[in-house]
Amino acid sequence: MIIDCHGHYTTAPAPLQKFREQQIAALENHIDIPLSAATPISDDQIRDSLENAQLKLQRERGTDLTIFSPRASAMAHHIGNETTSGRWSQACNDLIHRVVSLYPENFVGVCQLPQSPGTPPERSAAELKRCVTELGFIGCNLNPDPSGGHWNSPPLTDRHWYPLYEQMVDLDVPAMVHVSSSCNANFHATGAHYINADTTAFMQFLSSDLFRDFPTLRFIIPHGGGAVPYHWGRYRGLAQDMKRPPLGDYLLKNVFFDTCVYHLPGIELLLKVIPVENILFGSEMVGAVRGIDPQTGQYFDDTKRYLDALQLSSEDRHKIFEGNARKVFPRLDARLRAGESLGVRK
Repeated sequence: MIIDCHGHYTTAPAPLQKFREQQIAALENHIDIPLSAATPISDDQIRDSLENAQLKLQRERGTDLTIFSPRASAMAHHIGNETTSGRWSQACNDLIHRVVSLYPENFVGVCQLPQSPGTPPERSAAELKRCVTELGFIGCNLNPDPSGGHWNSPPLTDRHWYPLYEQMVDLDVPAMVHVSSSCNANFHATGAHYINADTTAFMQFLSSDLFRDFPTLRFIIPHGGGAVPYHWGRYRGLAQDMKRPPLGDYLLKNVFFDTCVYHLPGIELLLKVIPVENILFGSEMVGAVRGIDPQTGQYFDDTKRYLDALQLSSEDRHKIFEGNARKVFPRLDARLRAGESLGVRK
């Protein structure tokens, strides 16, 4: 099986975005419109939004299951207030649940959290619990910067975040560290803000004792870990200078990386630097980079093609494409085992 750990519903039916626009417009009059104001979305609209996009690409590229979450750049936690984010998150998460219900063999859900600047992270725990226990989701996306590029929240290692981590540990679900859109003109969202956040999160983890307090807490740093693999020597040296444990003895028991790196040399570097046990296959399709690379004639985000070009052992291939995802997402593993026992999946 080939599990893509990083997919977003970037092709959601138009009524979802219309509801968001209504939300934003109403905020000008200090009104938070209810979920009931959203235009209903039919099952056929959901099917149409996927059949010529994510599902088509799954079939063409030979992947089986996508860990699927709401569109990251549209989380936009900086817009409105706690109520705004709560209703928007619920609308997005409920739609993901409907996708999974229609295509249980192709998608499994990960939730958006209703973070809002200045709101304690513990207030996101209820939506996380709802999505996991009622909707069957297997993880969450955690925005380390709800401000949208101004970075005025405490570091991810601060006790400010601990109540949310306690819920994650209790539910045994991981988080993908994923920022959203940028409202800071200095940082292009997908070209700078995303990569900045990935790198920043890793350095925060490196310089803290977070995983002594939460030894089973798990994070996926997307986009290949940002700048981390390229500067692995810098981080090893910083850890040594700061009298921190070796990275392999500490961070790599809790921190994992995906393969959303859109060229072969980058994937080769990732595999040279990061242990294979810490790498999960991911493509983020349909996502930030949707075009065809003129040098190869293939889509930039067809990351499976890059991995297929490497001389991987069958054991390493299994870890990257399936085994590591099942390890990092225990609820996914349990679901797949249940399906296998019933003869649903091979």
